[in-house]
Amino acid sequence: MTDFLLIAYIFLIAGIIAVPIASKLGLGSVLGYLLAGIVIGPTLTFLNVDVIAIQHFAEFGVVMMLFIVGLELEPKALWSMRKQLIGLGGGQVVLSAAAFTGIGLAFGHAWQTALTIGLILSLSSTAIVLQTLSERGLLKSDGGQASFSVLLTQDIAVIPMLAFIPLLALPELAPAIADTAHTSEDTHASLSLVAGLESWQAALVTLGMIALVVFGGNYLTAPIFRFVAQARLRELFTATALFFVIGIALMMSLVGLSPALGTFLAGVVLANSPYKHELESNIDPFKGLLLGLFFITVGASINFQLLADNLATIVLLTSALIVTKTAVLLILGRIFGLRGAALWLLALGLAQAGEFGFVLLAYSVSNNVLADNIADQLLLVVTLSMLLSPGLYILYQRVIAPRFICEQPGKETDEFPDDSHVIIAGSGRMGGLVDRILQAGGYKTTVIDYNYKQLEALERVGIRNFFGDATRPDLLSAAGIEDAKLLVVALDDAEQITKLVRYAMQNYPHLHVVARAVDRHHVYDLWAYGCRDIIRETYDSTMRMGRSAFEALGIEQEKAQEMVDIFSEFDKEMLREAADVYEIGVPFEENHAYIERINKIFDEKEPEIKQQMREICDRVVNGSK
Repeated sequence: MTDFLLIAYIFLIAGIIAVPIASKLGLGSVLGYLLAGIVIGPTLTFLNVDVIAIQHFAEFGVVMMLFIVGLELEPKALWSMRKQLIGLGGGQVVLSAAAFTGIGLAFGHAWQTALTIGLILSLSSTAIVLQTLSERGLLKSDGGQASFSVLLTQDIAVIPMLAFIPLLALPELAPAIADTAHTSEDTHASLSLVAGLESWQAALVTLGMIALVVFGGNYLTAPIFRFVAQARLRELFTATALFFVIGIALMMSLVGLSPALGTFLAGVVLANSPYKHELESNIDPFKGLLLGLFFITVGASINFQLLADNLATIVLLTSALIVTKTAVLLILGRIFGLRGAALWLLALGLAQAGEFGFVLLAYSVSNNVLADNIADQLLLVVTLSMLLSPGLYILYQRVIAPRFICEQPGKETDEFPDDSHVIIAGSGRMGGLVDRILQAGGYKTTVIDYNYKQLEALERVGIRNFFGDATRPDLLSAAGIEDAKLLVVALDDAEQITKLVRYAMQNYPHLHVVARAVDRHHVYDLWAYGCRDIIRETYDSTMRMGRSAFEALGIEQEKAQEMVDIFSEFDKEMLREAADVYEIGVPFEENHAYIERINKIFDEKEPEIKQQMREICDRVVNGSK
């Protein structure tokens, strides 16, 4: 017990110290975790800690992350990505594998060894890429969506790789490896439902398991959650969420599929579930901790003695890996319509090797495909490429992206207009319409968005727009926020909205901010940061629908509008009063002061509201005005 607590303490203290420092320096949390692992590596070695075993456990964070990503991606959205999944993702795996196979042959390896190396190095790090894109608010950008498509294809490609690699076994490696091979694969095989089955039987079992996941996601989750809700214990919701994720991962493992792929599929199935947000909020803390632990183990697993003995070779191979994958992705990205910053985000973001490389390297050694000395060197190459990956994102964000901040491909201008006093962040459903309204009124605007396709479409109809991340302080400064009179925050992502509003209110108190809110509780968050002009995205349409409902029930339009206005004023007053006791980060059901204030307002105001409504209805019935 003491040993376990000591190891846990070392990992926690390393992350607690390193990550805030790295984040404050603008390096990101991933690099902070990696550096923390490097620092504590010697200590873990001294304590005889099995870092690789911990790493395998921490890889479950990737499984949880893909489950959460799936929750945010509805089936229709996944279908719309099919061209990128098959073309861009498939092309990346094939071309990268071919390129690295050629390099392996040039180094004099047997074609079986070279092909295995190519397959392993063609994969990128799902953990690093998705974590970094989410952290920097780039996941929903064009480059971020393309990166996600490639990563998903790679995760799917791992399955045939696991089936194909044993066919490349080299007989001369069998005696040497037999004495040292790990028994983990044998252990997994004993738990397989498809071991010993004919190919068609294994296929049926696999398809049946996938069908069970889809069926369970659609029809079993709601009854189970309703049953758990009766206990009114929040920890049971957490346990149920873990039950779903771990159970699905286990089911996929039993039929030889990637647990990450299985949980992603389950997430997509549950994307329209009313319990989606409950699942996400309960899984997210575990996902964050396990991913952090995974990155620490990557840093701690670096063999510095082997690196020193083969420094030139390792550096050369790592450089070749990054340059080759970047080149392949630049070519493919351009073919599939990516330009500018989005293209470079894809190419640099996926230039590293991935965590599945660790699995495939051990798998290749145990199946007599790779010799130990080759696998050890490749392990260093994979690890170092992952360690350098945050640096590539920094290069992108500080050097490459600024070149495209004020410029779309094919545009000549590279400066923001000097006479624009209105900045609109986001050009989607709300921001684009607000821009058109202001333009029609004769006001000049500066619209910033990361969705190049959306900007290009608006450009065709004569609306001036600029590419970039509207939450970046340097971009806002370039847009003239110091002299702006108005900032309209119409981004799609709630976290990005909150981030931008907080920054603007803290640094530019003179600036009037009109902010989009996704729901009532988001309004409270924005209110707490000082914003007072907040528009709920569905509020006005809801009020109009309520008025139409009154009209359908026989109430004149004027009276119906009067009734809706009464309710609207009551709702706004309740929101203002409740905002005083709202606490950021505290769930409303746990904020007793908030609940008491809401109940008090209802008790005092609701009878009055009902009385006013009744009087209007009575006047309608009596035919009076």
